Amino acid sequence: MKMTVSQAMVECLKAENVKVVFGYPGAAICPFYDALLDAENDIRQVLVRQEANGGHAANGYARISGKPAVCIATSGPGATNLITAIATAYADSIPIVCITGQVNTDQIGSDVFQEADITGSAEPFVKHSYLLKNPEDTARVFKEAFYIARTGRPGPVLIDLPKDVMAELGSAEYPKTVNIRGYKPNTSVHIGQLKRALKMLQKAKKPLFLAGGGVIISRAQEIFTQVVEKTQIPVVTTVMGRGAISTKNPLFIGNLGMHGAYAANMAVNECDLLFSIGTRFNDRITGKLHEFAPHAQIVHIDIDTASISRNIHVDIPIVADAKEAITKMNEYVQDCNTGKWLKQIQEWKEEHPLTMKDRGIMGPLDIIGEINRQFDKAILVTDVGQHQMLVSQYADITENRQLIMSGGLGTMGYGLPGAIGAKIGNPDTPVISVSGDGGMQMNIQELATAVLEELPIICCIFNNEYLGMVRQWQTLFYKEHYSATVLDDGVDYVKIAEAMGATARRVTTQEEFVAAFKEALACKTPFVIDAIIDSDDKVWPMVAPGAPINEAFDEKDLEAKNAE
Repeated sequence: MKMTVSQAMVECLKAENVKVVFGYPGAAICPFYDALLDAENDIRQVLVRQEANGGHAANGYARISGKPAVCIATSGPGATNLITAIATAYADSIPIVCITGQVNTDQIGSDVFQEADITGSAEPFVKHSYLLKNPEDTARVFKEAFYIARTGRPGPVLIDLPKDVMAELGSAEYPKTVNIRGYKPNTSVHIGQLKRALKMLQKAKKPLFLAGGGVIISRAQEIFTQVVEKTQIPVVTTVMGRGAISTKNPLFIGNLGMHGAYAANMAVNECDLLFSIGTRFNDRITGKLHEFAPHAQIVHIDIDTASISRNIHVDIPIVADAKEAITKMNEYVQDCNTGKWLKQIQEWKEEHPLTMKDRGIMGPLDIIGEINRQFDKAILVTDVGQHQMLVSQYADITENRQLIMSGGLGTMGYGLPGAIGAKIGNPDTPVISVSGDGGMQMNIQELATAVLEELPIICCIFNNEYLGMVRQWQTLFYKEHYSATVLDDGVDYVKIAEAMGATARRVTTQEEFVAAFKEALACKTPFVIDAIIDSDDKVWPMVAPGAPINEAFDEKDLEAKNAE
Protein backbone atom coordinates (compact mmCIF):
# COMPACT_ATOMS: atom_id res chain seq x y z
CA MET A 1 0.00 0.00 0.00
CA LYS A 2 1.35 3.39 -1.05
CA MET A 3 1.25 6.37 1.27
CA THR A 4 3.41 9.39 2.01
CA VAL A 5 6.69 8.78 3.77
CA SER A 6 5.45 10.69 6.81
CA GLN A 7 2.44 8.38 7.00
CA ALA A 8 4.72 5.38 6.52
CA MET A 9 6.86 6.63 9.41
CA VAL A 10 3.81 6.53 11.68
CA GLU A 11 3.02 3.00 10.55
CA CYS A 12 6.61 1.99 11.28
CA LEU A 13 6.26 3.30 14.84
CA LYS A 14 3.05 1.35 15.23
CA ALA A 15 4.82 -1.79 13.99
CA GLU A 16 7.44 -1.25 16.72
CA ASN A 17 4.62 -0.88 19.27
CA VAL A 18 5.62 2.71 20.05
CA LYS A 19 2.95 4.25 22.28
CA VAL A 20 4.47 7.65 23.02
CA VAL A 21 6.84 10.13 21.37
CA PHE A 22 8.60 13.13 22.92
CA GLY A 23 9.40 16.13 20.80
CA TYR A 24 9.17 19.69 19.59
CA PRO A 25 7.93 20.61 16.09
CA GLY A 26 9.29 22.95 13.46
CA ALA A 27 8.89 23.59 9.76
CA ALA A 28 11.13 20.77 8.53
CA ILE A 29 9.43 18.08 10.64
CA CYS A 30 5.86 19.35 10.11
CA PRO A 31 4.89 16.61 7.60
CA PHE A 32 5.61 13.96 10.22
CA TYR A 33 3.74 15.82 12.94
CA ASP A 34 0.79 16.19 10.57
CA ALA A 35 0.71 12.42 10.08
CA LEU A 36 1.05 11.83 13.82
CA LEU A 37 -2.14 13.79 14.40
CA ASP A 38 -4.07 11.13 12.52
CA ALA A 39 -2.63 8.51 14.87
CA GLU A 40 -3.36 10.32 18.14
CA ASN A 41 -5.45 7.41 19.41
CA ASP A 42 -2.48 5.08 18.98
CA ILE A 43 0.57 7.26 19.69
CA ARG A 44 0.68 9.82 22.48
CA GLN A 45 2.49 13.04 21.66
CA VAL A 46 4.33 14.71 24.53
CA LEU A 47 5.25 18.31 23.73
CA VAL A 48 8.37 19.21 25.70
CA ARG A 49 9.64 22.78 26.06
CA GLN A 50 13.11 22.21 24.61
CA GLU A 51 14.40 19.52 22.27
CA ALA A 52 17.11 18.09 24.53
CA ASN A 53 14.44 17.53 27.16
CA GLY A 54 12.54 15.39 24.69
CA GLY A 55 15.66 13.24 24.43
CA HIS A 56 16.03 13.09 28.22
CA ALA A 57 12.35 12.19 28.63
CA ALA A 58 12.75 9.44 26.03
CA ASN A 59 15.79 8.29 28.01
CA GLY A 60 13.77 8.00 31.23
CA TYR A 61 10.96 6.23 29.39
CA ALA A 62 13.37 3.72 27.81
CA ARG A 63 14.95 2.91 31.16
CA ILE A 64 11.58 2.13 32.67
CA SER A 65 10.03 0.33 29.69
CA GLY A 66 13.15 -1.56 28.64
CA LYS A 67 12.57 -0.80 24.96
CA PRO A 68 13.65 1.94 22.56
CA ALA A 69 11.91 5.27 23.02
CA VAL A 70 11.38 7.98 20.42
CA CYS A 71 12.21 11.69 20.40
CA ILE A 72 11.61 14.18 17.60
CA ALA A 73 13.12 17.52 16.59
CA THR A 74 13.15 19.81 13.60
CA SER A 75 16.17 20.78 11.49
CA GLY A 76 19.02 23.11 12.43
CA PRO A 77 18.91 24.28 16.06
CA GLY A 78 16.17 21.82 16.92
CA ALA A 79 18.36 18.92 15.85
CA THR A 80 21.54 20.32 17.38
CA ASN A 81 19.73 20.88 20.68
CA LEU A 82 19.24 17.11 20.73
CA ILE A 83 22.95 16.34 20.69
CA THR A 84 23.43 16.57 24.46
CA ALA A 85 20.53 14.18 25.02
CA ILE A 86 21.94 11.83 22.38
CA ALA A 87 25.37 11.89 24.04
CA THR A 88 23.74 11.30 27.43
CA ALA A 89 21.96 8.21 26.13
CA TYR A 90 25.11 6.97 24.42
CA ALA A 91 27.21 7.24 27.58
CA ASP A 92 24.69 5.25 29.61
CA SER A 93 23.76 2.72 26.88
CA ILE A 94 20.11 3.77 26.60
CA PRO A 95 18.14 2.81 23.45
CA ILE A 96 16.48 5.85 21.88
CA VAL A 97 15.53 6.52 18.26
CA CYS A 98 15.89 10.19 17.34
CA ILE A 99 13.89 11.46 14.37
CA THR A 100 14.92 14.83 12.95
CA GLY A 101 13.60 16.93 10.11
CA GLN A 102 15.98 18.25 7.47
CA VAL A 103 15.77 20.91 4.75
CA ASN A 104 14.73 19.83 1.27
CA THR A 105 17.07 17.43 -0.50
CA ASP A 106 18.17 19.95 -3.14
CA GLN A 107 19.01 22.47 -0.40
CA ILE A 108 21.32 20.24 1.63
CA GLY A 109 24.79 21.74 1.68
CA SER A 110 23.69 25.19 0.50
CA ASP A 111 23.57 26.83 3.95
CA VAL A 112 19.87 27.61 3.83
CA PHE A 113 17.74 28.64 6.80
CA GLN A 114 17.86 26.13 9.67
CA GLU A 115 20.17 23.71 7.94
CA ALA A 116 22.65 21.73 10.01
CA ASP A 117 24.53 18.52 9.31
CA ILE A 118 23.04 16.60 12.21
CA THR A 119 24.16 13.16 11.01
CA GLY A 120 27.73 14.43 10.95
CA SER A 121 27.45 16.42 14.17
CA ALA A 122 26.00 13.54 16.16
CA GLU A 123 28.25 10.85 14.68
CA PRO A 124 30.48 10.41 17.79
CA PHE A 125 27.43 9.86 19.99
CA VAL A 126 25.24 7.45 18.04
CA LYS A 127 25.43 3.77 17.27
CA HIS A 128 24.36 4.65 13.74
CA SER A 129 22.74 7.47 11.78
CA TYR A 130 20.69 7.63 8.60
CA LEU A 131 20.04 10.44 6.13
CA LEU A 132 16.94 9.03 4.47
CA LYS A 133 16.71 10.27 0.88
CA ASN A 134 15.01 7.34 -0.87
CA PRO A 135 11.30 6.98 0.07
CA GLU A 136 11.43 3.26 -0.63
CA ASP A 137 13.98 2.82 2.17
CA THR A 138 11.68 4.15 4.90
CA ALA A 139 10.44 0.89 6.39
CA ARG A 140 13.86 -0.78 6.16
CA VAL A 141 15.61 2.15 7.82
CA PHE A 142 13.13 2.28 10.71
CA LYS A 143 13.35 -1.48 11.20
CA GLU A 144 17.13 -1.30 11.30
CA ALA A 145 17.16 1.75 13.58
CA PHE A 146 15.08 0.11 16.29
CA TYR A 147 17.05 -3.12 15.95
CA ILE A 148 20.41 -1.37 16.29
CA ALA A 149 19.19 0.73 19.23
CA ARG A 150 18.14 -2.26 21.34
CA THR A 151 20.69 -4.95 20.41
CA GLY A 152 24.31 -5.42 21.48
CA ARG A 153 25.27 -2.53 23.71
CA PRO A 154 22.06 -0.44 23.52
CA GLY A 155 22.27 3.16 22.43
CA PRO A 156 20.85 6.01 20.35
CA VAL A 157 20.19 5.87 16.61
CA LEU A 158 19.42 8.94 14.49
CA ILE A 159 17.14 9.15 11.42
CA ASP A 160 17.34 12.46 9.54
CA LEU A 161 14.63 13.07 6.92
CA PRO A 162 14.49 15.89 4.36
CA LYS A 163 11.15 17.67 4.31
CA ASP A 164 10.48 16.94 0.64
CA VAL A 165 11.14 13.22 1.11
CA MET A 166 8.48 13.03 3.81
CA ALA A 167 5.93 14.35 1.32
CA GLU A 168 6.75 11.74 -1.34
CA LEU A 169 5.06 8.37 -1.72
CA GLY A 170 6.63 5.40 0.03
CA SER A 171 5.82 1.95 1.30
CA ALA A 172 4.75 0.97 4.81
CA GLU A 173 5.42 -2.70 4.32
CA TYR A 174 7.45 -3.39 7.41
CA PRO A 175 10.25 -5.98 7.12
CA LYS A 176 9.94 -9.05 9.31
CA THR A 177 13.69 -9.54 9.62
CA VAL A 178 16.85 -7.47 9.74
CA ASN A 179 20.06 -8.22 7.88
CA ILE A 180 22.67 -5.50 8.34
CA ARG A 181 26.03 -6.15 6.79
CA GLY A 182 28.79 -5.74 9.36
CA TYR A 183 26.45 -5.61 12.34
CA LYS A 184 25.98 -9.03 13.90
CA PRO A 185 25.91 -8.55 17.68
CA ASN A 186 26.54 -11.74 19.59
CA THR A 187 25.53 -11.73 23.24
CA SER A 188 25.94 -15.43 23.93
CA VAL A 189 28.38 -16.56 26.60
CA HIS A 190 31.67 -18.31 25.84
CA ILE A 191 31.27 -21.25 28.19
CA GLY A 192 34.96 -22.08 28.26
CA GLN A 193 35.90 -18.56 29.39
CA LEU A 194 33.09 -18.51 31.93
CA LYS A 195 34.14 -21.83 33.46
CA ARG A 196 37.74 -20.57 33.74
CA ALA A 197 36.44 -17.51 35.56
CA LEU A 198 34.32 -19.58 37.92
CA LYS A 199 37.28 -21.81 38.79
CA MET A 200 39.21 -18.70 39.77
CA LEU A 201 36.21 -17.54 41.77
CA GLN A 202 36.10 -20.80 43.69
CA LYS A 203 39.83 -20.68 44.53
CA ALA A 204 39.86 -17.04 45.64
CA LYS A 205 40.24 -16.17 49.32
CA LYS A 206 38.90 -12.62 48.97
CA PRO A 207 36.56 -12.59 45.96
CA LEU A 208 34.48 -9.53 45.16
CA PHE A 209 31.67 -8.81 42.69
CA LEU A 210 31.65 -5.42 40.99
CA ALA A 211 28.26 -4.69 39.41
CA GLY A 212 27.82 -1.85 36.95
CA GLY A 213 24.99 -0.34 34.96
CA GLY A 214 24.98 -3.28 32.57
CA VAL A 215 23.35 -5.43 35.25
CA ILE A 216 20.52 -2.90 35.51
CA ILE A 217 20.13 -2.39 31.75
CA SER A 218 19.86 -6.13 31.12
CA ARG A 219 17.36 -6.43 34.00
CA ALA A 220 19.49 -9.04 35.70
CA GLN A 221 18.99 -7.92 39.31
CA GLU A 222 16.99 -10.94 40.42
CA ILE A 223 19.29 -13.59 38.95
CA PHE A 224 22.37 -11.67 40.09
CA THR A 225 21.03 -11.66 43.66
CA GLN A 226 20.60 -15.43 43.44
CA VAL A 227 24.23 -15.85 42.36
CA VAL A 228 25.45 -13.57 45.14
CA GLU A 229 23.52 -15.41 47.81
CA LYS A 230 24.61 -18.82 46.51
CA THR A 231 28.28 -17.85 46.53
CA GLN A 232 28.20 -15.56 49.60
CA ILE A 233 30.50 -13.20 47.74
CA PRO A 234 30.20 -9.52 48.73
CA VAL A 235 29.20 -6.87 46.20
CA VAL A 236 30.29 -3.34 45.39
CA THR A 237 28.55 -1.31 42.72
CA THR A 238 29.18 1.66 40.53
CA VAL A 239 26.74 4.54 40.88
CA MET A 240 24.95 3.32 37.75
CA GLY A 241 24.94 -0.22 39.11
CA ARG A 242 23.33 0.69 42.42
CA GLY A 243 20.31 -1.56 42.78
CA ALA A 244 21.95 -4.54 41.05
CA ILE A 245 21.40 -6.10 44.45
CA SER A 246 19.21 -4.60 47.15
CA THR A 247 21.12 -2.07 49.21
CA LYS A 248 19.57 -3.74 52.27
CA ASN A 249 21.15 -7.10 51.42
CA PRO A 250 23.90 -7.89 53.99
CA LEU A 251 26.28 -8.85 51.15
CA PHE A 252 26.07 -5.36 49.65
CA ILE A 253 29.01 -3.20 50.74
CA GLY A 254 28.36 0.10 48.95
CA ASN A 255 29.37 2.15 45.95
CA LEU A 256 33.05 2.37 45.11
CA GLY A 257 35.16 5.13 43.66
CA MET A 258 35.53 8.87 44.11
CA HIS A 259 32.62 9.11 46.57
CA GLY A 260 32.52 5.44 47.44
CA ALA A 261 32.04 3.95 50.87
CA TYR A 262 35.28 3.33 52.75
CA ALA A 263 34.55 -0.40 53.07
CA ALA A 264 33.79 -0.69 49.33
CA ASN A 265 37.03 1.00 48.29
CA MET A 266 39.07 -1.03 50.79
CA ALA A 267 37.44 -4.25 49.58
CA VAL A 268 38.52 -3.46 46.00
CA ASN A 269 42.01 -2.59 47.22
CA GLU A 270 42.40 -5.85 49.17
CA CYS A 271 40.48 -8.43 47.10
CA ASP A 272 42.34 -11.17 45.26
CA LEU A 273 39.68 -11.62 42.58
CA LEU A 274 37.54 -8.80 41.18
CA PHE A 275 34.64 -10.22 39.18
CA SER A 276 33.23 -7.30 37.23
CA ILE A 277 29.94 -7.34 35.33
CA GLY A 278 28.66 -4.53 33.12
CA THR A 279 31.01 -1.65 33.87
CA ARG A 280 33.57 0.27 31.85
CA PHE A 281 36.07 1.02 34.66
CA ASN A 282 35.89 4.77 34.21
CA ASP A 283 38.02 7.20 36.20
CA ARG A 284 35.32 7.88 38.80
CA ILE A 285 35.57 4.30 40.09
CA THR A 286 39.21 3.46 39.48
CA GLY A 287 41.06 6.50 40.77
CA LYS A 288 44.76 6.06 40.01
CA LEU A 289 44.69 3.37 37.35
CA HIS A 290 47.93 1.60 38.20
CA GLU A 291 46.94 1.19 41.84
CA PHE A 292 43.40 -0.07 41.25
CA ALA A 293 42.73 -3.54 42.69
CA PRO A 294 46.51 -4.12 43.02
CA HIS A 295 46.27 -7.66 44.44
CA ALA A 296 43.47 -8.94 42.23
CA GLN A 297 43.02 -11.01 39.18
CA ILE A 298 40.22 -9.42 37.17
CA VAL A 299 37.33 -11.02 35.31
CA HIS A 300 35.34 -8.65 33.12
CA ILE A 301 31.95 -9.46 31.61
CA ASP A 302 30.62 -6.78 29.27
CA ILE A 303 28.48 -6.68 26.16
CA ASP A 304 30.82 -4.16 24.51
CA THR A 305 34.10 -5.58 23.24
CA ALA A 306 35.61 -2.10 23.17
CA SER A 307 35.07 -1.65 26.90
CA ILE A 308 37.14 -4.68 27.91
CA SER A 309 40.80 -3.97 28.79
CA ARG A 310 40.41 -0.38 27.56
CA ASN A 311 41.25 1.18 30.92
CA ILE A 312 42.08 -1.79 33.14
CA HIS A 313 43.90 -4.91 31.94
CA VAL A 314 41.77 -7.96 32.68
CA ASP A 315 42.81 -11.58 33.07
CA ILE A 316 39.66 -13.18 31.71
CA PRO A 317 37.54 -11.18 29.24
CA ILE A 318 34.02 -12.37 28.52
CA VAL A 319 31.95 -10.56 25.89
CA ALA A 320 28.31 -11.25 26.70
CA ASP A 321 25.02 -9.79 27.78
CA ALA A 322 25.07 -9.45 31.56
CA LYS A 323 21.82 -11.33 32.14
CA GLU A 324 22.80 -14.20 29.85
CA ALA A 325 26.17 -14.53 31.56
CA ILE A 326 24.76 -14.35 35.08
CA THR A 327 22.02 -16.84 34.25
CA LYS A 328 24.64 -19.29 33.03
CA MET A 329 26.77 -18.61 36.13
CA ASN A 330 23.81 -19.52 38.30
CA GLU A 331 23.93 -23.06 36.93
CA TYR A 332 27.48 -23.64 38.18
CA VAL A 333 28.29 -21.47 41.21
CA GLN A 334 28.43 -22.66 44.79
CA ASP A 335 29.33 -21.35 48.25
CA CYS A 336 32.82 -19.80 48.21
CA ASN A 337 33.60 -19.95 51.95
CA THR A 338 33.94 -16.19 52.43
CA GLY A 339 33.24 -16.01 56.17
CA LYS A 340 36.64 -14.56 57.14
CA TRP A 341 36.57 -12.09 54.26
CA LEU A 342 33.06 -10.91 55.15
CA LYS A 343 34.17 -10.37 58.75
CA GLN A 344 36.97 -8.09 57.59
CA ILE A 345 34.55 -6.09 55.44
CA GLN A 346 32.12 -5.72 58.35
CA GLU A 347 34.93 -4.29 60.46
CA TRP A 348 35.66 -1.69 57.78
CA LYS A 349 31.96 -0.80 57.68
CA GLU A 350 31.86 -0.28 61.43
CA GLU A 351 35.13 1.64 61.55
CA HIS A 352 34.14 4.07 58.79
CA PRO A 353 30.38 4.22 58.23
CA LEU A 354 28.86 6.59 55.70
CA THR A 355 27.86 9.68 57.61
CA MET A 356 27.32 13.42 57.36
CA LYS A 357 28.04 16.05 59.99
CA ASP A 358 24.96 17.21 61.92
CA ARG A 359 24.83 20.98 61.49
CA GLY A 360 21.70 21.40 63.56
CA ILE A 361 19.52 22.27 60.56
CA MET A 362 17.72 20.30 57.88
CA GLY A 363 20.20 18.48 55.71
CA PRO A 364 20.25 16.12 52.74
CA LEU A 365 20.03 13.02 54.93
CA ASP A 366 16.77 14.26 56.44
CA ILE A 367 15.27 14.52 52.96
CA ILE A 368 16.62 11.20 51.67
CA GLY A 369 15.70 9.49 54.94
CA GLU A 370 12.12 10.64 54.55
CA ILE A 371 12.01 9.28 51.00
CA ASN A 372 13.29 5.95 52.34
CA ARG A 373 10.61 5.90 55.04
CA GLN A 374 7.65 6.97 52.91
CA PHE A 375 8.04 4.69 49.88
CA ASP A 376 8.11 0.93 49.60
CA LYS A 377 7.92 1.29 45.82
CA ALA A 378 9.27 4.24 43.87
CA ILE A 379 11.37 5.49 41.00
CA LEU A 380 14.04 8.03 41.99
CA VAL A 381 15.41 10.27 39.26
CA THR A 382 18.30 12.57 40.04
CA ASP A 383 19.89 15.47 38.32
CA VAL A 384 23.68 15.88 38.49
CA GLY A 385 25.73 17.24 41.35
CA GLN A 386 26.10 16.77 45.10
CA HIS A 387 22.51 15.65 45.55
CA GLN A 388 23.08 12.93 42.93
CA MET A 389 25.99 11.43 44.85
CA LEU A 390 24.16 11.73 48.17
CA VAL A 391 21.10 9.95 46.79
CA SER A 392 23.34 7.24 45.33
CA GLN A 393 24.99 6.83 48.74
CA TYR A 394 22.00 6.94 51.08
CA ALA A 395 18.81 6.08 49.17
CA ASP A 396 17.59 2.53 49.67
CA ILE A 397 17.43 0.94 46.23
CA THR A 398 15.62 -2.37 46.57
CA GLU A 399 13.61 -4.77 44.43
CA ASN A 400 10.80 -2.21 44.36
CA ARG A 401 12.87 0.96 44.00
CA GLN A 402 14.74 2.10 40.93
CA LEU A 403 17.37 4.80 40.57
CA ILE A 404 17.77 6.71 37.30
CA MET A 405 20.38 9.37 36.50
CA SER A 406 22.88 10.61 33.95
CA GLY A 407 25.95 8.73 35.11
CA GLY A 408 28.38 8.53 32.21
CA LEU A 409 28.06 12.04 30.80
CA GLY A 410 26.87 13.77 33.98
CA THR A 411 24.29 15.97 32.26
CA MET A 412 22.88 18.72 34.45
CA GLY A 413 19.20 19.30 33.72
CA TYR A 414 18.48 15.60 33.18
CA GLY A 415 16.42 15.14 36.35
CA LEU A 416 13.01 16.70 35.61
CA PRO A 417 12.60 15.60 31.96
CA GLY A 418 13.98 12.16 32.87
CA ALA A 419 11.32 11.94 35.59
CA ILE A 420 8.62 12.92 33.09
CA GLY A 421 9.62 10.05 30.81
CA ALA A 422 9.83 7.63 33.74
CA LYS A 423 6.36 8.59 34.99
CA ILE A 424 4.79 8.19 31.56
CA GLY A 425 6.55 4.83 31.27
CA ASN A 426 5.22 3.67 34.64
CA PRO A 427 2.24 5.80 35.68
CA ASP A 428 1.32 3.56 38.64
CA THR A 429 4.62 3.99 40.49
CA PRO A 430 5.51 7.15 42.44
CA VAL A 431 8.29 9.15 40.78
CA ILE A 432 10.49 11.48 42.81
CA SER A 433 12.80 13.85 40.98
CA VAL A 434 15.73 15.14 43.05
CA SER A 435 17.61 18.17 41.72
CA GLY A 436 19.96 20.84 42.90
CA ASP A 437 19.00 24.47 42.41
CA GLY A 438 21.52 24.66 39.55
CA GLY A 439 20.14 21.69 37.64
CA MET A 440 16.55 22.76 38.29
CA GLN A 441 17.14 26.13 36.68
CA MET A 442 18.41 24.45 33.52
CA ASN A 443 15.14 22.73 32.71
CA ILE A 444 12.51 24.18 35.05
CA GLN A 445 10.32 24.95 32.02
CA GLU A 446 9.45 21.25 31.85
CA LEU A 447 7.18 21.75 34.86
CA ALA A 448 4.75 23.09 32.27
CA THR A 449 5.01 19.78 30.40
CA ALA A 450 4.41 17.80 33.59
CA VAL A 451 1.35 19.94 34.37
CA LEU A 452 -0.05 19.60 30.86
CA GLU A 453 0.45 15.83 30.94
CA GLU A 454 -1.09 15.63 34.45
CA LEU A 455 1.92 13.88 35.96
CA PRO A 456 2.00 13.92 39.78
CA ILE A 457 5.80 13.98 40.03
CA ILE A 458 7.34 15.05 43.34
CA CYS A 459 10.26 17.42 42.65
CA CYS A 460 12.67 17.87 45.57
CA ILE A 461 15.15 20.72 45.15
CA PHE A 462 18.31 20.63 47.28
CA ASN A 463 18.67 24.40 47.43
CA ASN A 464 22.04 25.52 48.83
CA GLU A 465 22.32 28.63 46.62
CA TYR A 466 25.47 27.26 45.01
CA LEU A 467 26.59 24.95 42.26
CA GLY A 468 27.33 22.59 45.11
CA MET A 469 29.69 20.05 43.59
CA VAL A 470 31.76 22.72 41.84
CA ARG A 471 31.87 24.66 45.11
CA GLN A 472 33.08 21.51 46.89
CA TRP A 473 35.96 21.23 44.43
CA GLN A 474 36.72 24.94 44.79
CA THR A 475 36.78 24.53 48.58
CA LEU A 476 39.12 21.53 48.52
CA PHE A 477 41.36 22.21 45.54
CA TYR A 478 41.06 25.91 44.61
CA LYS A 479 41.63 27.68 47.96
CA GLU A 480 37.91 28.54 48.37
CA HIS A 481 37.87 30.72 45.28
CA TYR A 482 34.14 30.50 44.55
CA SER A 483 34.27 31.63 40.97
CA ALA A 484 30.92 31.62 39.11
CA THR A 485 29.29 29.14 41.51
CA VAL A 486 27.13 31.44 43.65
CA LEU A 487 23.37 31.17 42.98
CA ASP A 488 22.03 33.46 45.72
CA ASP A 489 19.83 35.08 43.10
CA GLY A 490 16.56 35.10 45.00
CA VAL A 491 14.79 32.77 42.59
CA ASP A 492 11.37 31.91 44.01
CA TYR A 493 10.77 28.32 42.92
CA VAL A 494 7.36 28.30 44.58
CA LYS A 495 6.10 31.20 42.49
CA ILE A 496 7.57 29.76 39.29
CA ALA A 497 5.99 26.37 39.93
CA GLU A 498 2.61 27.89 40.80
CA ALA A 499 2.73 30.12 37.71
CA MET A 500 3.03 26.96 35.61
CA GLY A 501 0.12 25.25 37.36
CA ALA A 502 2.08 23.07 39.78
CA THR A 503 1.84 23.03 43.57
CA ALA A 504 4.90 24.04 45.58
CA ARG A 505 6.18 24.60 49.12
CA ARG A 506 9.37 26.14 50.50
CA VAL A 507 10.72 24.32 53.56
CA THR A 508 13.54 25.12 55.97
CA THR A 509 13.06 22.49 58.70
CA GLN A 510 12.64 18.73 58.86
CA GLU A 511 9.13 19.18 60.23
CA GLU A 512 8.17 21.42 57.32
CA PHE A 513 9.63 18.94 54.85
CA VAL A 514 7.66 16.03 56.33
CA ALA A 515 4.46 18.07 56.14
CA ALA A 516 5.15 19.12 52.54
CA PHE A 517 5.98 15.54 51.59
CA LYS A 518 2.69 14.26 52.98
CA GLU A 519 0.87 16.96 51.03
CA ALA A 520 2.77 16.00 47.89
CA LEU A 521 1.80 12.35 48.23
CA ALA A 522 -1.88 13.29 48.11
CA CYS A 523 -1.50 15.80 45.28
CA LYS A 524 -2.67 15.04 41.74
CA THR A 525 -0.42 17.64 40.10
CA PRO A 526 3.37 18.06 39.99
CA PHE A 527 4.55 19.10 43.43
CA VAL A 528 7.75 21.06 44.01
CA ILE A 529 9.49 21.10 47.40
CA ASP A 530 12.12 23.81 47.65
CA ALA A 531 14.28 22.51 50.50
CA ILE A 532 16.76 25.04 51.89
CA ILE A 533 19.98 23.32 53.02
CA ASP A 534 23.41 24.44 54.20
CA SER A 535 25.91 25.40 51.50
CA ASP A 536 28.70 23.78 53.54
CA ASP A 537 27.22 20.28 53.24
CA LYS A 538 29.56 18.13 51.18
CA VAL A 539 29.72 14.65 49.78
CA TRP A 540 31.99 12.44 51.89
CA PRO A 541 34.18 10.50 51.63
CA MET A 542 36.09 11.77 48.64
CA VAL A 543 39.09 10.61 46.66
CA ALA A 544 41.20 13.40 45.17
CA PRO A 545 41.53 13.28 41.38
CA GLY A 546 44.34 10.95 40.36
CA ALA A 547 44.71 9.41 43.82
CA PRO A 548 44.20 5.70 44.61
CA ILE A 549 40.71 4.88 45.86
CA ASN A 550 42.04 3.62 49.21
CA GLU A 551 43.18 7.17 49.97
CA ALA A 552 39.72 8.60 50.54
CA PHE A 553 39.33 11.40 53.06
CA ASP A 554 36.45 13.05 54.86
CA GLU A 555 35.67 16.10 56.96
CA LYS A 556 37.33 14.69 60.10
CA ASP A 557 40.53 14.03 58.14
CA LEU A 558 40.57 17.63 56.91
CA GLU A 559 39.98 19.00 60.40
CA ALA A 560 42.80 16.87 61.76
CA LYS A 561 45.13 18.00 58.97
CA ASN A 562 44.28 21.68 59.52
CA ALA A 563 44.92 21.28 63.25
CA GLU A 564 48.47 20.05 62.68
